Amino acid sequence: METKDYLRILVEDIHSCVVATIDENGHPITRVIDMMLYDEKGVYFLTAKGKAFYEQLMDQKYISLSGIKEKKSISLSGHVRNIGHEKLEEIFEKNTYMQKIYPEGTRNILQVFILDKGAGQYFDISDPSHVTRDSFTLGDGSIKPSGYFITSACIQCGKCLEVCPQKCIDCTMAPAQIDQNRCLHCGQCEPICPVQAIVRR
Repeated sequence: METKDYLRILVEDIHSCVVATIDENGHPITRVIDMMLYDEKGVYFLTAKGKAFYEQLMDQKYISLSGIKEKKSISLSGHVRNIGHEKLEEIFEKNTYMQKIYPEGTRNILQVFILDKGAGQYFDISDPSHVTRDSFTLGDGSIKPSGYFITSACIQCGKCLEVCPQKCIDCTMAPAQIDQNRCLHCGQCEPICPVQAIVRR
């Protein structure tokens, strides 16, 4: 899937996400925020100027969020910016429940933010014996490879495959290859390797 497909899932299917910032004491703090819109530029949400969340957004310009529905989750971290009242009318048209929370004449306090640069992960465990994961970027965000990888020291003994919960290692290749779109990142394979060919990045 493409980034826009993951943003659609985030906004239309999941919608309510746990969003993290840092409080005045340097501790992580979370709250549930609805993702209101998405387009080719990013994903949009809003908050009121009187909230501590607003101050943290303006100061840090960065969030990390996670949402889940029906065993499918998306996590996304990246840069946010305040776009004022831009998209506010469209948000209220598409999210009609907001019209009762903030009736006409009370919406001026709201500010719209866009998450426009970042990196995310999609994780689907709806079929437990065949999980899938994927990474995606937003704007000029970048993805650092993470997880477990098999180096050229591999002797293709197959011990890693024996302990892999998802059986996502192909030991017919030299070196053996881990299917990163199915790996749980559990680390079960690393200590079993007799030649220490498996590394975590």
